[in-house]
Amino acid sequence: MTDHSPCITVYLVNYNYGRFLEQSIDSVLTQTFQDFELLIIDDGSTDESHEIIKRYENHPKVRTVLQQNKGLNATNNVALSMARGQYIMRLDADDFLEAHALQILSGVLNRKPGIGLVFPDYYEISEEGDILEIVRRYNFNEVTLMDQPAHGACTMIRVDALKELGGYDEEFRCQDGYDLWVRFIDHYRVENVNLPLFFYRQHSSSLTRNEPRLLGTRARIIEKKNQSTEQIQSMPVVIPVRGSAADSHSIALRKLTDRYVFQWSLDPALAAERISEVIITSPDDEVLDRAHELYGDRIRTVKRNLDMARLNTSPADAVKAALDTVYTQNGQPLPEAVMTLFVESPFRLPRHLDSAVDMMALFETDSVIAVRPELDTFYRHDGSGLHPLRNSTRLRLETEAVFREVGDLKVTKTSLLQENGSLVSGTVGHIVMDYQFSHSIITAWDWTTVELLAEQNVTGFTPEKEA
Repeated sequence: MTDHSPCITVYLVNYNYGRFLEQSIDSVLTQTFQDFELLIIDDGSTDESHEIIKRYENHPKVRTVLQQNKGLNATNNVALSMARGQYIMRLDADDFLEAHALQILSGVLNRKPGIGLVFPDYYEISEEGDILEIVRRYNFNEVTLMDQPAHGACTMIRVDALKELGGYDEEFRCQDGYDLWVRFIDHYRVENVNLPLFFYRQHSSSLTRNEPRLLGTRARIIEKKNQSTEQIQSMPVVIPVRGSAADSHSIALRKLTDRYVFQWSLDPALAAERISEVIITSPDDEVLDRAHELYGDRIRTVKRNLDMARLNTSPADAVKAALDTVYTQNGQPLPEAVMTLFVESPFRLPRHLDSAVDMMALFETDSVIAVRPELDTFYRHDGSGLHPLRNSTRLRLETEAVFREVGDLKVTKTSLLQENGSLVSGTVGHIVMDYQFSHSIITAWDWTTVELLAEQNVTGFTPEKEA
């Protein structure tokens, strides 16, 4: 290793990816742009990785670190402390670079001093290395809602900017890209390159397979970011229940394990930190009486006009009426925003509710909903037959992404609710809800599925009992 300070520090993070490691290392060493150093950091591997890394120890561009397992963000900070380059980029050991990646990404930072971070499109590949599809990101020069972060790996960052932000937050052991993103966009401009410049491997042991861990960590990142900027807010939740008075098929008073269905919405709302008040509104006296009997002064019950609960009426009207009863008629100002929950989705956790509130505060949206990204092929009928919504099965454009609303969870600014009479309007943000928590009860088959999941305690959430 020479004393020359390179333009770029690439650090390759490995944990038991020996079967992919050589391809990953070689993809860096054979770049068309050669003004770089490569840090190979093994994070406590127990496979053949050490033997492979030893083959590169004497390479003039390579430094190696063999450490006990520290986790991703701690390892990121090890690399940052060792970096001699002007720019830094992480590469995971199961992924690899396109030959021109360093030249193209560093070229953007060289030409545009106002850009602090640049990231490319990428190939998704199978475990065997076959290309599954090309993922093309948005044109971030045109993006106005910055809630779709850069990939944590293969994103090139100015070292000075990263150090100024304090590096990586070691409280979190994953989602380093998301944590950096929400802190970075407040201070620096970002840019993307619409060329696929790295190969992102999909396989069974990939960290991204652990969705509950990833989404739970993301929720904590958003919360911490809001706390650091005093953006934490709270709001009431309104739970409109038609009940059997308006709907003979109502499931609100049906038992799901040891609780009524409506309790599965009330309990996480009472446990959520961002919820200031829980309001249940219904034309059904039995629903309201049972709720008051079970929860007493912990909740507010509002009798709803039966005409406002019929199947062809908007639930937004019920929410507005409930807010009017609880706030306006008592001489209190309306809250800035309100959350609405529907009892047909029983598996929400307190963190889903808190995260939805935090997302509105962080990205200053008008509404927030819970969604699942849909990666299957969807078709529309234009009168001449079915046509796929996506133009290509091998090219995935973020602009063509399809999301399915789940969780029966909506956050709305009350000013827009009053103005538009809609629970979703204006700029709409989102949280991604874990798959196992996204089930709703629409059909008898749904009930069978949800009942089985409830018996298995799929949420792991236990409501607190009032002392």
